[in-house]
Amino acid sequence: MRLDKLDLNLFVVFDALYQDRSVTRAAERLHLTQPAVSNALARLRQQFDDQLFVRSPSGMLPTPVAEGIIQDVRKALALLGRSLTNNAKFDPANASKTLRVGIHDSLAPMVLPVIAQELHHKAPSIDLHSYYRDRANAVEALKSGDLDVLLDSPAVNAKELRQQPLGESHYVVAMRKGHSLAKRKLDVEAFIKSKHVHVSSRAKGRGQVDIALNALGLKRSISARMQQHQPAADITANSDALWTTPLILLKGTTLIHKPLPFEVPPLSWNLYWHLSAEEDPASQWLRKTIANACSTLLQQH
Repeated sequence: MRLDKLDLNLFVVFDALYQDRSVTRAAERLHLTQPAVSNALARLRQQFDDQLFVRSPSGMLPTPVAEGIIQDVRKALALLGRSLTNNAKFDPANASKTLRVGIHDSLAPMVLPVIAQELHHKAPSIDLHSYYRDRANAVEALKSGDLDVLLDSPAVNAKELRQQPLGESHYVVAMRKGHSLAKRKLDVEAFIKSKHVHVSSRAKGRGQVDIALNALGLKRSISARMQQHQPAADITANSDALWTTPLILLKGTTLIHKPLPFEVPPLSWNLYWHLSAEEDPASQWLRKTIANACSTLLQQH
């Protein structure tokens, strides 16, 4: 294969096909016609003497050859992109693009409005799209470019990612107004005797609160367990159950709260991005904007 005879745009199509596993979706992503994408795939197949993608009931699956070159292709495209943008000035007031944010369900209600307000005032032509992804898929989305940034806990680990701490929020014990404990000091004994609501992204397993209680030789009674925070707030507001949660998550609820009567480490959040975007001026501006907005919000809680 001679590089001087190769159209580098073919690799852009290759990357889109790998991400979308569909000629139709790849064409939509690249704003091309389906015949144009099909033609590019045919040329790639000829260059590599391999099918690269084969049809299946679940979409176009990459062949071993395609799997073997995808990371090098992405690195090359990222390097070329940086070369084109590193010397360019980014003007947010006149920039037109879409910011794709992966954000944990717990943070979205508080953080997204703040980010949207910042963009409205400083970059009115930048659109905000948010997606909830589990951590494994979110990391892959950052690698592929489906996400620009990810806001999540420090549990995310991948050597290809860069990260910046955004802040933390301390745990408190939330309860409804009029609760029998509302005007009393909440001690460990009263905490243990109460029923509890527990939120976790996992279907089973102990959280930070239960780990701390276990270290004290104690165990609480969990009457409701769920993966979303809004139902937890609703259940707590309409029952005598207690909900131990980071303070920031009580914003916008009618719940009152008391200090947790034992020590639990605060919940922290980080901002993540792929190393290929490290020096990109647009990414740098977006990261700074998000970090400033989120840090201010988290420091209040």
